[in-house]
Amino acid sequence: MPINVAIIGAGSIGFTRTLVRDILTVPELADTTFAFTDISQHNLDMVTKLCQRDIEANKLPATIQPTLDRRQALADANYVLCTIRQGGLEAFQTDIDIPLKYGVDQCVGDTICAGGIMYAQRTIPALLDFCKDIREMARPGAILLNYANPMAMNVWACNTYGGVPTIGLCHGVQGAHWQITSVIEHWAKREGLLDPEAKLHRRDVEVIAAGINHQTWFIKVQWRGRDMLPQLLELFEQHPTFPTTEKVRIDVLRRFGYYSTESNGHLSEYLPWYRKRPEEIEQWIDLSSWINGETGGYLRVCTEGRNWFETDFPNWMQEPPAIFTPDKRSEEHGSYIIEALETGRIYRGHFNIPNQHHITNLPDSCTIEIPGYVDKTGIHMPVIGDLPLACAATCSASVRVQEMGMQAAVHGDVTLLKQAMLHDPLVGAVCNPEEVWQMTDEMLVAQARWLPQYQEAIPQAQQRLAELEHSGKRVHLHETQGAARLHTRTVEEMAQHREAARANAGAADKGNMTR
Repeated sequence: MPINVAIIGAGSIGFTRTLVRDILTVPELADTTFAFTDISQHNLDMVTKLCQRDIEANKLPATIQPTLDRRQALADANYVLCTIRQGGLEAFQTDIDIPLKYGVDQCVGDTICAGGIMYAQRTIPALLDFCKDIREMARPGAILLNYANPMAMNVWACNTYGGVPTIGLCHGVQGAHWQITSVIEHWAKREGLLDPEAKLHRRDVEVIAAGINHQTWFIKVQWRGRDMLPQLLELFEQHPTFPTTEKVRIDVLRRFGYYSTESNGHLSEYLPWYRKRPEEIEQWIDLSSWINGETGGYLRVCTEGRNWFETDFPNWMQEPPAIFTPDKRSEEHGSYIIEALETGRIYRGHFNIPNQHHITNLPDSCTIEIPGYVDKTGIHMPVIGDLPLACAATCSASVRVQEMGMQAAVHGDVTLLKQAMLHDPLVGAVCNPEEVWQMTDEMLVAQARWLPQYQEAIPQAQQRLAELEHSGKRVHLHETQGAARLHTRTVEEMAQHREAARANAGAADKGNMTR
């Protein structure tokens, strides 16, 4: 019997096209019925045409049913995938630009920090509406596979208040696993343990990662039965590029003893130490790629990407259709989970779930990211035990911010929202309490159209800001583009910078090989 897969936010063209390809790579899922739903008819039309063309080129019986009616899309769904960005790029812009005026310099702003907390205020009410529709329209036992950030707060809200079993999926662990594999490969070649032309796959390196989304820690790393954790810092410091691109992560590894899953730019804004002094930020970031710490880097990339969707769509339609073969299947967890549940083939990955004594020194019910496996009987998650204390302390600070942010979003509680902002590690390191209160009010006013739960409170926030302005008690605001944002570098200069970084990294690697 064919399965029904609903994708909410299907207008995310690249993501949707990838998920469809991944699912249809599985022979038993070739006759899947996809229901695409989005708030944009234009985006829905584009992604439907691209995916339909791919399906026809691969001669598969799968079908697509595009609709703006979410409840219609969810009817009889076995699985629901969510890829939304509530408020779109317009709201995202305020997540970055308003905190920057108060000195809060973010690279991504979609997990915690000021931007991530406000992102949750927009997203959680929408997700709870989705959950209501899933309960009423989807098949009994339908699972919500959530890709939308802020992952931890969203999954926490859906499992606590949504009444729908929700699993959060992120590729951060896979990405960091590849990095660890790379440093082991470089070291092994230097030591003569691998042939110069040999390539390690991440499957060759056994890991256990545990923590919370975007702050998950590799607490076990083995290669050929050898414990690599004691050597990991040395291996990262000797890598040809990571000492340039991953300065924050390597510094945390140096001080904690454990490597974190998330990128340099992400991790730098979850901690109170690396982005609080503008004059020091450039010491910790690298501008060869946005993900290494550029101010508002992800916003810039998303904006450019949306423009590319508009201009490149005709070109994509002229290119050869995608061919669905196993070697082209992505590492996104979603299709593998569906495959395992439907066929019984075991899949192992790292998933975001409610903590139920899995990590014993983090609060129960919070959203954790740990390894698990899936088969025909369900999703199974082991007990990890205690995290190392420094890792647990860092996660615990974020968990309490997430808890306050999640509860504020559910209940429309302005005081709790401000307290979440106040306790955020980076915001608290940069702002005093009055700055936090005024920044939060400004963000509420700017994002009013996406915050139904705050509709009665927003006029009061607007009035408070007006009175402060009138009385001269508005806090000092910064006129800045951010310490980690490029100002005058041309495209050519950026290319030269990247080339120089690669050349320096190559020279360093050669030096390491001769020692």
